Amino acid sequence: MTTNDNYNDLSMSTAGGCCGGTSTAADLTSRRAEDVTECPVMVGTPVIKSEAEEAGFYRDYQGQRYWMCCGSCGRCFDSDPELYVTV
Repeated sequence: MTTNDNYNDLSMSTAGGCCGGTSTAADLTSRRAEDVTECPVMVGTPVIKSEAEEAGFYRDYQGQRYWMCCGSCGRCFDSDPELYVTV
């Protein structure tokens, strides 16, 4: 597993919702569909991939990249990735 320690739990990113700002409907609709995904930890929380990458809210696990809505979700993912990966 490759971890990315470049995250800040107090960051107010527009990439997600549980610990940062939330993406507005306009933010989401102005993005290409391939730039929007769902946080694997906070299921149902939309994540703008490019913003999550800029903030360091992503993990690479078994050859797949997962984008999180905040740094806290990154730590949860790190603690038990198998709980959060989708097949």
